[in-house]
Amino acid sequence: MARQLLTLLIAFTFSSSLLTAAEWTGWRGPNGDARATDASLPTEWAAGKNVVWKTKTPGPGTACPLVVGDRVYVTCYTGYGLAAGQGDQKQLKRHLVCLDRKSGEVQWTKVFQPKLPEHRYAGEGAYHGYAASTPATDGKHLYLFLGKSGVFCLNLDGKQVWHADVGGGINRWGSGTSPVLHKGLVIVNASVESGSMVALDQKTGRQAWKTGGISSSWNTPIIASVAGGGSELVVSIQGRVLGLDPGTGQKLWNADGVHRYVCPSVVAHKGVAYIIGGGHTSLAVKIGGRGDVTKSHGVWRLTKGSNVSSPIYHEGHLYWAHDSNGAVFCQDAATGKIVYQKRLEPRPGRIWSSPILGDGKIYYTSQHNGTFVVAAGPKFEQLAHNVFADDKTRTNASPVPSRGQLLMRSDQAVYLLGAGGGK
Repeated sequence: MARQLLTLLIAFTFSSSLLTAAEWTGWRGPNGDARATDASLPTEWAAGKNVVWKTKTPGPGTACPLVVGDRVYVTCYTGYGLAAGQGDQKQLKRHLVCLDRKSGEVQWTKVFQPKLPEHRYAGEGAYHGYAASTPATDGKHLYLFLGKSGVFCLNLDGKQVWHADVGGGINRWGSGTSPVLHKGLVIVNASVESGSMVALDQKTGRQAWKTGGISSSWNTPIIASVAGGGSELVVSIQGRVLGLDPGTGQKLWNADGVHRYVCPSVVAHKGVAYIIGGGHTSLAVKIGGRGDVTKSHGVWRLTKGSNVSSPIYHEGHLYWAHDSNGAVFCQDAATGKIVYQKRLEPRPGRIWSSPILGDGKIYYTSQHNGTFVVAAGPKFEQLAHNVFADDKTRTNASPVPSRGQLLMRSDQAVYLLGAGGGK
């Protein structure tokens, strides 16, 4: 009996250490809410200031980096889609790059040959290229979704464990959702590839369930807690918000949603899901219902929203950025009322990355005019505007918090920012 208890204790300790080592486990962090627990994060940086290291990548990408222990993982692509109307798809390659977290040195690179044909790159008509999906990790393996090329499970040294196909469809906007891990499953929104939500066994890659009817949906689903216990998989698709059983894929409820394509991920807090999307729409729906819950569970709906960037919930308010007009919003989560709508200065241009929150600050990263730091509260206060004078390439990835520092990636490089860097 004592030996059995000791074995269980060792297994629990080992499992906990693995999860701790994987700090930011996927798209928008371990809870899918873009909220960091770091006690302090940098506010200001520039070329030569608070830059611990900078490492150039083989090519562009919009996926966020991951940190597992002393390694940083980031994806990118080369060979095609580097400029509108140029190149040959046969030269397209995707890369997974492993960096040393302390130094930024490249440890290894794994190359993936794509399944062709892919969607044609037409500049701003194919916004996020061919490395848009942020990988997920359980601290032992990496899970990559590469659109019609499938889902890959790798160990932390880049060795392939399994590969699974989730559909061969393509779309002129590309493929951009990220995998979600839940109780032994890898869940993928394969709206583009097969019009479905697909769950794969984490160990083998075998399909556990598949649910159809997922249309015009470019957002990564979230796992939301239900009042009274349990959880639901919540995703926004064209026209509806859906709640699914994450263990079986069964559709539990649906509600009137965003009546165009949907890119922003849903956020949830205490049994309420908050949705924004194309056509400038935002709404709130109580989760946990059954059937069409538009009337019974709808909380509020407003004609304000964002086409691309996802929202953050914080202390009774929602925070998000408009994708094109340079404005950031604070919204009362209980009523939908706009608390503030303020333009960032200098004008940021497009914001297609999603913000993160940490250390009482919200970080909004624009495509071509740096990162804006705003106080997290119902009174607008812009704290800083940070740019790299030597990097004019596009940035569509969100910052990633890591041990009091920030990881950022542009189409040119990965940066570690914070104390110990620069002059």
